[in-house]
Amino acid sequence: QVQLVESGGGLVQAGGSLRLSCAASGNIFSFNPMGWYRQAPGKQRDLVATIIAGNTLNYADSVKGRFTVSRDNAKNTVYLQMNSLKPEDTAVYYCYARVKNTPYWGQGTQVTVSS
Repeated sequence: QVQLVESGGGLVQAGGSLRLSCAASGNIFSFNPMGWYRQAPGKQRDLVATIIAGNTLNYADSVKGRFTVSRDNAKNTVYLQMNSLKPEDTAVYYCYARVKNTPYWGQGTQVTVSS
């Protein structure tokens, strides 16, 4: 059973930064892809950023140039560095991994950006 545990969310002012971490059970080398989604109140869950084997990165247009996704296979952890945060980035952020075609989700971490 794969477990994903997020941390690093919180309250930040617009223009600030946060770094989210997702610690995974097991060897993430075979987790493909891994990444982050977010869900704002009353909205669907949307892709934020993913990292695919070979370090191919994929970003939502709304976060390009501001967010960076990375993974540390030795620590079984994936990160999301979020800079220049905007109020519209406010959401619950979920870690995601696909393992042998089975999707897994973390419990989510709240990010709130005040104006």
